[in-house]
Amino acid sequence: METRRRSLVKAVIWNVIGLTTMTLVGLVATGSVALGGTLAIVNTAVGFVCYLLYERVWAGIGWGRRRA
Repeated sequence: METRRRSLVKAVIWNVIGLTTMTLVGLVATGSVALGGTLAIVNTAVGFVCYLLYERVWAGIGWGRRRA
């Protein structure tokens, strides 16, 4: 089972990648650094919470795991 700290670190790293990608997509789509950045921050915050919850749910599911 994963620790909460590991799940948190994985979520933070994943969201840094997502924030960077979404900032570029927002900039290209809107032509505005401010609007693109705002969209990226909102998307990252929502995605962070959803991903963290998703990881914790899966951490508690034993299906597909092999016991050592």
